[in-house]
Amino acid sequence: MKALAVYFSIAALVILGCFAKNNDQVNTNPKSQETSNKTAIAILGGGCFWCTEAVFEKIKGVSEVVSGYAGGKNENPTYKEICTGTTGHAEVIKIVFDPKVVSYEKILEIFGLCHDPTTLNRQGADVGTQYRSTIMYLSEEQKRIAEEWKKKWGDKFVDPAVTEIVKAPIFYKAEEYHQDYYRKNPNQGYCSYVIRPKLKKLNLE
Repeated sequence: MKALAVYFSIAALVILGCFAKNNDQVNTNPKSQETSNKTAIAILGGGCFWCTEAVFEKIKGVSEVVSGYAGGKNENPTYKEICTGTTGHAEVIKIVFDPKVVSYEKILEIFGLCHDPTTLNRQGADVGTQYRSTIMYLSEEQKRIAEEWKKKWGDKFVDPAVTEIVKAPIFYKAEEYHQDYYRKNPNQGYCSYVIRPKLKKLNLE
């Protein structure tokens, strides 16, 4: 009996460990993206996630923005691995928002303004596939809206958007020091010369 109790104790720890290891991943089942208070999730990539995170943290109706990685082959990638440009992952943000306050259409409108969707695998001085413009949809409705956004962009501007539109893969939360980066480091060089001017241009600061 004692041996059996030890066995179940170990099994319980293993199960808990698995949950703990994966608690920063996003289940891409669309029904799982709606929480009890009727919020929704968007996953977007538009260059350095410090920039896009800083923008969407200031949008009314957005309750949480998490920087992370998605779209590549490595499980639980690190920032060091991402910087090699060989993992296939993009720097992305997971946006938790209230669709009654800010719609997915509005989220994409802001997304188009806070980065350049016409440059392939590049945003300013940040170059590499990890900086690609990407919309990772979580439902067929999000896919439809994203495709409409991309078409409207092409109709409105000379240069077409090169933003990829793909089904959301597993989202891996980035290291803690990347989270709320601008808020925590407003006077850091990149924040001062890249992020702050962008926020001012969008009348967010």
